[in-house]
Amino acid sequence: MIKIIKPGMLTTVQDLGRPYQKYGVVQSGAMDAFAHRVANLLAGNPENEATLEITLTGPVLEFQNDTLIAICGSGFHAVLDGKPVGLWRPVKVKSGSELRLRQGGTGCRVYLAVAGGISVPEVLKSKSTYLRARIGGFNGRALQAGDVLETGTPGEVSRQLAASLEYPPAWSVSKNMLPDYSPFPTIRAIPGRHHDLFAAESIETFFHEPYRLSQNSDRMGYRLEGPKLAVKAAQEMLSESVSFGTIQVPSGGEPIVLLADRQTTGGYPKIAQVAFVDLPLLAQLKPGDKLRFKKITLQEAQLLYIEREKQIRMLKATIAYQARRRGTHAER
Repeated sequence: MIKIIKPGMLTTVQDLGRPYQKYGVVQSGAMDAFAHRVANLLAGNPENEATLEITLTGPVLEFQNDTLIAICGSGFHAVLDGKPVGLWRPVKVKSGSELRLRQGGTGCRVYLAVAGGISVPEVLKSKSTYLRARIGGFNGRALQAGDVLETGTPGEVSRQLAASLEYPPAWSVSKNMLPDYSPFPTIRAIPGRHHDLFAAESIETFFHEPYRLSQNSDRMGYRLEGPKLAVKAAQEMLSESVSFGTIQVPSGGEPIVLLADRQTTGGYPKIAQVAFVDLPLLAQLKPGDKLRFKKITLQEAQLLYIEREKQIRMLKATIAYQARRRGTHAER
């Protein structure tokens, strides 16, 4: 079990979201799905197990049983019982230990995975918190001081990893595998479905000029401040499906990037779609941060996706192998 001593600014339970967007159900789920997935793997869990998504200011947590955790993401430092612990690695925790997450560095979100996952009821095949509808997660809301979270039963990989680890752990995820969480990222994007409806100068501007994240941004979407974009001619459009990273341009001309809690359909013209591998870079931006977009082809985006998924599969296999080898040795 995990007791919430201080909740931080916004700490919620998230997994990879609800699979019913085609029926009008908001997907929700982790903003930085890469950090979420890797944190679960490092804790010995399936990739879709529920984690804690921690945003902008960190919580203080008390663990009420021995367990294994992993913290992945950017923008925070972790302190366990007064000692710093690294991100992107498995960490053994003893009953009664206190974990503090403090803001620091580029980024604004980390994911805390615990062996066995966070045990909350599923709503429409997901444990993710959707705050607007108050469903999923822990009573459909952000965590508060005094809340106590149940955790699931650790699996075999978790138990073997815990048996093999020293403190501090001798290994972590290679930096070469991590997204480039920079303070001014270049976000790769594919021309959108309505790309040809925009004026040539607007397309040129969008892919070359910087934008700033507005204060009026949240998990539903980022409003971008910068050069205004225009279509060649105003026209009525039918609403159609959108996805994480769809970039729409309303009549005011300032782009909106749709995110995890996006609506299921949209009726504004779509100038671009963020490449899947760069969604984690978006997730780590906070109001006031700058970004720019770089045009790539669909084939380039697909190849980047294939390479990222290959890296995750290799990491998963390596963790399972090391857990079996070291865990078996530790038990002798």
